[in-house]
Amino acid sequence: MTRTFIALEMNEDLHHHLERVIDQVAQVLPTARWVNPAGIHLTLAFLGELTDAQLAEAMQAAAVAAHQAHPFTYRLSRLGIFGSPQQPRVLWMGIDEPSGALTRLHRILNEELEQRGFEIDKRPFSPHLTLARFKQSLTFEEQQGLQRILAGKQQGLVSTQICRVEHVSVMKSELSRTGARYTSLQEYPLERE
Repeated sequence: MTRTFIALEMNEDLHHHLERVIDQVAQVLPTARWVNPAGIHLTLAFLGELTDAQLAEAMQAAAVAAHQAHPFTYRLSRLGIFGSPQQPRVLWMGIDEPSGALTRLHRILNEELEQRGFEIDKRPFSPHLTLARFKQSLTFEEQQGLQRILAGKQQGLVSTQICRVEHVSVMKSELSRTGARYTSLQEYPLERE
C-alpha cells in the first residue's frame, strides 16, 4: 500500500520564500507545528493508501488530466487560516491564479479519478499551501499576533514572484515521528498549448 496524493510541486525560489515566511511567523506563533518548507506543495487530490492496481489507475488519471491542461502561472496571495482565530487548525498561504487554469486542471483530474472509482473531495476547491498546523488553542498574545498577520501587517510575507506550473506529480507520503516525507513517483507534463 502506498499513501498517495496528486500535487503541483514548487520551485526552489518559492520554497526559500516560504522558509523565510515560516521563520518570521514562527516568532509570533511559537506553538504551531510548522511544515518543512522543502516539502510544501499544492495538493490537487489526496487519495490515501492505494494498492498497486489503484496507484496505476491514479497515475493514468493524472496523465490524462495533464494531457488536457496547459502550463500556467500563479502567485502567492495572502495568509489565511482554517478554523477560528481562537482555535485555528491550519495556517496557509493562498494562491492567486486568475486565468482559471488551476481550477480547470483540478476539475479534470477529479473527473478522471471519479471515472476510475476513486472517492473525491466534494468541497469547493480552495488552492493553498499548508504552512502550519495547530494542536492547541492559541494564547491571547498569539491570537493578537495572528490577527496582525492576517490583516497583512507583517512585511515580506507575500511574494510577487510568479510560479510556472508545467507538470503534475503523483506523490508518495511516508509518515514518521519527524513529519511526512514526500517522494515524487511520476511527473506528467502539462501538454496542451
